[in-house]
Amino acid sequence: MLKNPYPGKFIVFDGLDGSGMSTQAQKLVEFLNKKEQKLKFGHTGAYLTKEPTSSLIGGLIKSQLTHEWKSSPECLQLLFSADRAHHLEKEVIPLLEKGVIVISDRYFFSTLAYGLLEIKDFNWLLNLQKRFLMPDITFFLKVSPKICIERIRKERFGVTLFEKEEVLKKVWKNYERISKKFKNVYIINGERSVDKIFKDIKKIVEKRLS
Repeated sequence: MLKNPYPGKFIVFDGLDGSGMSTQAQKLVEFLNKKEQKLKFGHTGAYLTKEPTSSLIGGLIKSQLTHEWKSSPECLQLLFSADRAHHLEKEVIPLLEKGVIVISDRYFFSTLAYGLLEIKDFNWLLNLQKRFLMPDITFFLKVSPKICIERIRKERFGVTLFEKEEVLKKVWKNYERISKKFKNVYIINGERSVDKIFKDIKKIVEKRLS
């Protein structure tokens, strides 16, 4: 992984589907875009993005996750990495160069945590990410698979490829394993109120940006 050399900061939210990542990422963007926060931290704004992207490659990934077509696990992970490379080149890095704080809903941690379900070669998955930026701050939201599935079923008509409780238990174990291998990864209890979760996130961000 490459250290971020740009003036902007790169912050990532990752974890199980249904853990509340999107909600917290949106709240952080809104918080950082307040005038007083821009003056306090000296940045030029905060921007929210996500993976898979809405690019052509991202569309291929999403259609496989919803069972519209099928490939080998290796092919799927190569698509994720190609989408990520395009995402960084065309969107993330140009913003970081301008001093923008980029907040991404998912990143390569998902490739490792979900990819390990079917691909046991951790080093192969990791090597796919070696030329990508390492986030300055990463948050993993910890929510039990049972609660995640309940939330997903309330909000969506279908269940995607990875959204089954027993599968998510294995995925979370992978996230815990990954958290010990990288710096600046914070596991946050996501089974509390939205505001209490955000209070912890805000405290870490303020400390790291000061």
